[in-house]
Amino acid sequence: MKDFDLLAVLLKPEFSAMLLKGIQMTLAVAAAAWLLAMALALLLLTIRLTARPVAERFVAAYVSYHRNVPTLVQLMLWYFGIGNLLPEGLQGWLSEHHGEAVFAVLSLGLCQAAFFCEDMRSGMRSIPAGQTEAARALGHSYVGSMRHVILPQAVRNAVPALVNHTVSLFKNSSLAMAIGVAELTYTVREVESQSFRTFESYLIATVLYLGFSLLLMGCGAWVGKRYSIAIAR
Repeated sequence: MKDFDLLAVLLKPEFSAMLLKGIQMTLAVAAAAWLLAMALALLLLTIRLTARPVAERFVAAYVSYHRNVPTLVQLMLWYFGIGNLLPEGLQGWLSEHHGEAVFAVLSLGLCQAAFFCEDMRSGMRSIPAGQTEAARALGHSYVGSMRHVILPQAVRNAVPALVNHTVSLFKNSSLAMAIGVAELTYTVREVESQSFRTFESYLIATVLYLGFSLLLMGCGAWVGKRYSIAIAR
């Protein structure tokens, strides 16, 4: 059994380069998926606010599917299922331009949008109905009342849940390893297989994931605090 030697992994140029590329890919996939999820969540919330039965049932079905089907299954469905249904020309283009990362972003973003949508919907439901009535009584239009009165309070109320699901999205980016995305977990496995230092390799991954998750939670707490102060003013 080898003695514990963390520096044997960190100080070897090829291993440190692999880990750095894995971190970059993880952050890129997580950030792109977060942007897609937030944009789609706002669209779904807008559709749901129309109060039309068909629209509400569509959004409810979307949310139910993505909240009840494991993320890994959705990832596999996109990459091995939907990916094979695309035109051959598009499949060829994707294979030459990190198609596995594209499918990872799509599956993670579409899945997380369901959670973000429900977070913001819960934030809106926590606002008393009198707030809307008061805004309209002061002369605000529907759009104006939503922009200046309702949505700021809804976002503030939803910040803790959004932060928690953002951290979950970051951690779930490790599932992209299953379809060949060279993110952090994938590269750590490669480092382990080449260095034969299992404990050191996965300890590095543990510390990195923990550090980035705590950083996200700290940023979320700071944003929530700043946002609460801005609303109070």
